[in-house]
Amino acid sequence: MPSRLLAGMQERRFDVALLPVIDYQRMEGLRLLPVGGIGSEGETLTVRIFSPKPIEKIETLACDTDSHTSVTLARIILAERYGIRPEFVDLKSDRHRADQAMLLIGDKVVCEEPVGLEHQLDLGAAWREMTGLPFVFAAWMVREGVELGDLADRLERAKRAGLSNVSEIITRHAVSRGWPAGVALQYLTIYMRYDIGPRQLEAIRLFYRKAAEQGIVPAPARELRLD
Repeated sequence: MPSRLLAGMQERRFDVALLPVIDYQRMEGLRLLPVGGIGSEGETLTVRIFSPKPIEKIETLACDTDSHTSVTLARIILAERYGIRPEFVDLKSDRHRADQAMLLIGDKVVCEEPVGLEHQLDLGAAWREMTGLPFVFAAWMVREGVELGDLADRLERAKRAGLSNVSEIITRHAVSRGWPAGVALQYLTIYMRYDIGPRQLEAIRLFYRKAAEQGIVPAPARELRLD
């Protein structure tokens, strides 16, 4: 999980890592490599809030912490769009109850979708409606001063190779995790986007500004620097 890689960068065990984009604000001396990432143009399918009550009435949100960026995005959307600042608790903690609203991410949304929580909010779709922009959840980042050589080209080729072998990836990795093959194909080729261009960079910068405005990261947000 990208959320587990920041410590390796901080401890200098890693030179380059695919990090949650919010983690750029939590470590000095990082640069973003605009060669690829994990994002969406709107609906994500796999980053969703499930609630037993209308979204604007949520008081406590139990969060899947596999994505630092998604938790921050939820705070921003709930504050700006719904005018609420619920208490956030860890989904795995003893403070979580089955009848609470939940932020779920990844396989769990498709394969273990909760029952009885009729109110749902896709965070990627909500961001697009708020801003008109795509969203980027994770991106390749490098520690300042690291000599990359041809790594950027290699990452670009790896991205293209992955996209040209989607069917094999689904067969080997998605179906065994409980994904219907058709859903996995839509997810990997329609919902998820992997390029980082000008609109994605604009979205990342706006996300940082909003995170600073909400007090999630120090203000002003650290300027986004590219490698």
